[in-house]
Amino acid sequence: MKEYKTENIRNAGLIGHGKAGKTSLAEAMLFTSGSSDRLGKVGDNSCVMDFDPDEIKRGVSINVSLAFCEWKGKKINILDTPGFTNFIAETEACMRVMDSAILVLNAESGVEVVTEKVWKWADERHLPRLVYVNRLDHEQADPIRCFDSIAQKFKQDPVSFQLPIGKGPDFKGVVDLLAMKAVYFSKDAGGKCEIKEIPDDLKKKAEEHREKIIERAAETDDALTEKYLEGQTLTEDEIFNGLKAGILNGGIVPVFFGSAIKNQGVSLLLDAVLQFFPSPLEVPEAKGVDLKSGQETSIKTSEDGSLAALVFKTIADPFAGKLSLFRVYSGVFKGDQNIFNSQKNSQEHVGQVFFLLGKKQISVPRVVAGDFGCVAKLKATETGDALCQDNKHAVVFEKISFPEPVISMAVIPKSREDEEKVSTSIHRLMEEDPSLRVGRDPQTHEMIISGMGTVHLEVVVERLKRKFGVDVEVRTPKIPYKETIRASIKVQGKYKKQSGGRGQYGDTCLEISPLRRGEGFVFEDKIVGGAIPKQYVPAVEKGIVEAMQEGVIAGYPMVDLKVVLYDGSYHEVDSSEMAFKIAGSMGFKKGAMDCKPALLEPIKDMEITVPTENVGDIMGDINSRRGKVSGIEPSGDCQIIKAKVPMSEILRYASDLRSMTGGRGSFHSSFSHYEEVPGHLAEKITAERKKE
Repeated sequence: MKEYKTENIRNAGLIGHGKAGKTSLAEAMLFTSGSSDRLGKVGDNSCVMDFDPDEIKRGVSINVSLAFCEWKGKKINILDTPGFTNFIAETEACMRVMDSAILVLNAESGVEVVTEKVWKWADERHLPRLVYVNRLDHEQADPIRCFDSIAQKFKQDPVSFQLPIGKGPDFKGVVDLLAMKAVYFSKDAGGKCEIKEIPDDLKKKAEEHREKIIERAAETDDALTEKYLEGQTLTEDEIFNGLKAGILNGGIVPVFFGSAIKNQGVSLLLDAVLQFFPSPLEVPEAKGVDLKSGQETSIKTSEDGSLAALVFKTIADPFAGKLSLFRVYSGVFKGDQNIFNSQKNSQEHVGQVFFLLGKKQISVPRVVAGDFGCVAKLKATETGDALCQDNKHAVVFEKISFPEPVISMAVIPKSREDEEKVSTSIHRLMEEDPSLRVGRDPQTHEMIISGMGTVHLEVVVERLKRKFGVDVEVRTPKIPYKETIRASIKVQGKYKKQSGGRGQYGDTCLEISPLRRGEGFVFEDKIVGGAIPKQYVPAVEKGIVEAMQEGVIAGYPMVDLKVVLYDGSYHEVDSSEMAFKIAGSMGFKKGAMDCKPALLEPIKDMEITVPTENVGDIMGDINSRRGKVSGIEPSGDCQIIKAKVPMSEILRYASDLRSMTGGRGSFHSSFSHYEEVPGHLAEKITAERKKE
């Protein structure tokens, strides 16, 4: 396998909305460059990038895929990212290791919901990017509307580096405004091009756009600006250097046109990646924290430095073991050596090192600074960990953050044999999908799995069965209701039993009263004069606590109350801890029923970010869910609505919000407090609980 120097590497991510054609473009780049011997098609086994059975079945990217190609002596690493909301958590995380991004737009629909999200993330990472307007051959293609949507949505003045020749079924090629030549594409998807003169009807338009390119190039440098304003002609090198500088600083976003599925315009795009995207030596140095000093440090991209690599993705394979995908920021990552995991403070042994071409592993002796690689069966290493040469030269990278889950479901094994395997299998999946969460509700005892959407959790269930042979079903989780009281009472709990031999006797006098919300449970011993011996008092409390767990209305645990043991009596022979435990329980159950018991429900704090035009609809919807809006704050073009809403009303809120906002809304929630359930709802909940 040929080795590439750091300056000859380009790291580009394909980003955009689902169905824009990112994977088709990746397949075309691999085929055009010769890395693949056929033009892979999404949804079948010919696809290099979407090789997971779930991706083939659904025809969409679920995971980030890594591949590479050689173009004109240089290596281009391609990160193909998911574009559907349920799976874009990986997209944001993988932007950490991209040096540049190709935003793929569907020529029929232009900028869509996820397009806006990934553009924002690219802005936050200061990633140089270009736009590839795909599907120019489709009937409804509208390149002008598509181009205008970039300017409107992103507040960015894009620069067209090409002009389409025709559109829809008449799409024939493009005018290359840098070379000022017409490039006609073959119809057989072979990627061949024919260079001709610009058609007469496009010459004037091409000259106007060419002038705009030169003007934008001149704006990147004071000397070029002065030369341009004086009417002097800029050389080709000056134009090229100015354009590259503008692209690197984000001031210029070039636009290209084509059809990935027909392999049209892809060779020109590959040329642009080499010409205008930065090598790892041209991007800002990565930041980390020196493990020894605890001080922030910059990591210089150099083969001569000490090894520092970041694991950005993990693949859990039940047969091949765990695969760790990494980017080397400094030094050289070699096979058959011991390395140091600075996050886990542990040594790892590296066997073989690979380049990835989709699922194909290509063994290499080493991976140089700026390049991507893969290693199998690291024991402790997880996504986000730093791999270093040793503990003397160790750094820790900023943690890779994943968005909080938006939907939770209860997981129920279909057979008893699967019960033990479920938890370990889900944790294996969490290694490769950190946006997945799992836990057990302490009250309902259900195993709760949380993810980015319904489809996300469906895929998890399918993978559990396919990868680990674990068959489960998911259902809406039970709401952890609680019970409380609203009045005080004094009550006697007496247990007396005679059965031939030694009897049982316990007599307690209790005062039961409510506490403020959130104060839990208080037990107070006010026995005086030895009415009940001290050794029996803890048994009384234990009986009350056990009775509280069963509730008195619908069997939910009771909270926010105080019980005072103020009197009672005992028998010298028949009294025992068990007798007083039963007496305390009997007294509490009897008294609690007369203390105006009430049902409590969990309330969630919500922050809902929506476009300004959707604020009224969202607030009305919150009110319909018995929620209370506490405030609204502006956030760019959006508004953040803060509210408190009952948990039972938002179990499916992610899909509802997506529907109300066209996918542009997002939210996160956290537990706030418990509140009393309205009477008519409490009756319904109690009736359903009794049926159970």
